[in-house]
Amino acid sequence: MSAGTAASVPEGTVVRAATVDDVATIHALLVELAEATGLSHKLLTSKDDLVRHGFSKTPAFEVLLAEQDGTALGMSLYFYNYSSWRGRLGVYIQDLVVERHARGLGIGGLLVRETARRAKRRGATHLRLSVEHDNHAAHKFYDSLGVRAAPSERILEADGTAFERLAQVS
Repeated sequence: MSAGTAASVPEGTVVRAATVDDVATIHALLVELAEATGLSHKLLTSKDDLVRHGFSKTPAFEVLLAEQDGTALGMSLYFYNYSSWRGRLGVYIQDLVVERHARGLGIGGLLVRETARRAKRRGATHLRLSVEHDNHAAHKFYDSLGVRAAPSERILEADGTAFERLAQVS
C-alpha cells in the first residue's frame, strides 16, 4: 500500500475546515514543519498574521485539519489561483503538515485528496504545490499520489531587498 492510500487512515479520522479558533493549532503545525525541514529560521508567521490573512472578510488562504478525537493529526493550508494559459481555476497547497507520530498512516494523502475535492467543487481543474529540492521523502510521497514536477517550469521568487526594489515607486 502506498503512503497515499485511504485504506491505511486510522478509523475515526475526520477532515474539517479550520476556523479562527484553530489558529494556535495551525501555527504549531507550521512550527513543526519548519523544525522538521530545518527551516525554522525562515518561519516568520505569527498567530496574528494567520488570523489577519486567513480569517478576515477576504481570506488569502484556507486550512483543512485532519483530526482524531479532536486532536489535530495534520493540515493542508491552500489557496486558489488562476492559470491564464489554461483559462481555469487551480488550487495551490502551500503547506501540507502531518504530525510525526501520524506519518505513514495516510493522513497526508487524505488531506491532499480532500483539498482537491473541495477545489473541484469550486471549479478548479488542477492542483499545484512546491517541495524543497532536497526533501526526498516528500518527493516520494507526492509521486505516490501522482503529483509530479512540471518539467517545463521552475519556481522563481523575489523577496527581501529584491522585492523591495521591485515594489519601489518611481
